[in-house]
Amino acid sequence: MSEQRKPILEVKGLKKFFPVKDSLGRTTGQVKAVNDVSFKLYEGETFGLVGESGCGKSTTGRTVLRLIDPTEGTAEFKGQNIFDLSNKDLRKVRKDLQMVFQDPYSSLNPRIRIGNALEETMLIHGLGNKQSRTKIAMEMLKKVGLLEDHYYRFPHEFSGGQRQRIGIARALVANPQVIVCDEPVSALDVSVQSQIINLLRQLQKEFKLSYLFIAHDLSVVRHISDRIGVMYLGNMVEDAPTESLFAAPLHPYTKALLSAVPLPNPNAKKERIVLKGDIPSPLNPPSGCIFHTRCPYVTEICRTAVPVRKEVAPEHFVACHLVG
Repeated sequence: MSEQRKPILEVKGLKKFFPVKDSLGRTTGQVKAVNDVSFKLYEGETFGLVGESGCGKSTTGRTVLRLIDPTEGTAEFKGQNIFDLSNKDLRKVRKDLQMVFQDPYSSLNPRIRIGNALEETMLIHGLGNKQSRTKIAMEMLKKVGLLEDHYYRFPHEFSGGQRQRIGIARALVANPQVIVCDEPVSALDVSVQSQIINLLRQLQKEFKLSYLFIAHDLSVVRHISDRIGVMYLGNMVEDAPTESLFAAPLHPYTKALLSAVPLPNPNAKKERIVLKGDIPSPLNPPSGCIFHTRCPYVTEICRTAVPVRKEVAPEHFVACHLVG
């Protein structure tokens, strides 16, 4: 049913489990942070990844870039499985795969001037000479709305929004093709958030970038994403084109998330879906459908059988027994 486009990044069956050890160092269990996540990212588009805190969004992003090693699955960048690469080959690919981190301050070394932080990325990948690296760093600072003079300053001399612009510039100096944005605006004021989102969209058009955009704020994700994937307890429960997801959400969890998004009109009313109970522990996730302990429409099959991810409309996938 899906349009036959070739993705620049395709993730299949991604799993990341963290061992839990006792005081003697023996493994007593596993935290299933990411459990069978699949999605495609196409050239020049933004794939948004949303869900509650602790659902595995950031772990997914870091695992895809192999900042942490996966437990299982594949992540193919332009047909090449990132997880199979040797350290030497991985370094060559890393130039094309960059990341913008959530905290714009802790991601910068407070002892290093901004210019040196930007040049370090190019130096690691063996790009250019000292003169050309300095020129590129200054040009990139201007691209993200800063001044050339900022090249000589230290991180503590900047506001949160300015530091996040520096983080974006640092990701761009290597001329990447894919950028993982891990909650890039959640630590910023609302007015600054919109500036950073608009900057990311402008840079995406200029440099033909593809974004994996991770966030918990659905209104932010809707503004920047072409397609959205919804995660719950390490699983991808639904993914679809942005407007399709907002117009006709199919998974009960997606419906509950969207019902919590504030409306711009204070007089407008909509039904709020309140989920009962707490999120289960990823150390011991429920059997069957992982959402069945909080689902208002739960049936017997939900408690015993794991739902299969299926395509119910063009590029609209959902994992739910009640759909399809």
